[in-house]
Amino acid sequence: MDVFYNPDGIGDVLIIPLENADRYEVKHEDIGDITKITKKDGEVIGYNIFHASANLKLSGNGKITLTEVLLDQLKDVFRKYGVHDSLEFDLRPKFVVGYVMSKDAHENADKLSVCQVDTGDETLQIVCGAPNIDAGQKVVVAKVGATMPSGMKIKPTELRGVPSNGMICSQKELGLPDAPKEKGIYVLEDSFQAGEPFEF
Repeated sequence: MDVFYNPDGIGDVLIIPLENADRYEVKHEDIGDITKITKKDGEVIGYNIFHASANLKLSGNGKITLTEVLLDQLKDVFRKYGVHDSLEFDLRPKFVVGYVMSKDAHENADKLSVCQVDTGDETLQIVCGAPNIDAGQKVVVAKVGATMPSGMKIKPTELRGVPSNGMICSQKELGLPDAPKEKGIYVLEDSFQAGEPFEF
């Protein structure tokens, strides 16, 4: 999970996005240096922490990976201002290297494949429509909970009746420069290890 801090661009504010706020009509509630951002139904979709440098020990600018250490600091800030929201986040990497163990034809769709993908700590079933997917490949997997550069959040789903948990990504979907125009997933070199975080 990533948070964002850009003091030169937007000021001394740590942004904690849980969902893409552009898709909803939102409400803001200010509690001390914390602004809670919610949908109309009250579901929290993010927080802004103002005077971030005074409240937190931040290293780096731009996208910052949320670590256990930073999460503990955030919990202290929430306690300080009496905000009792749960901050139990899954901090495991959401973009990882996967190894395609098997590829089978989808029973209800000619252009879809059902893949079993080793992501290091678990095997995921992912339905993939890329024409170049095949068993034995190392690929980039966006796990459930990942937020794509487009803002789309990866959720468990069913494609034509078959469960799919994650997405095997193309270079274009990852927002990589000079991504090929042809459709297809990003096949990695064999030196990558299943389960290692994919940085981009």
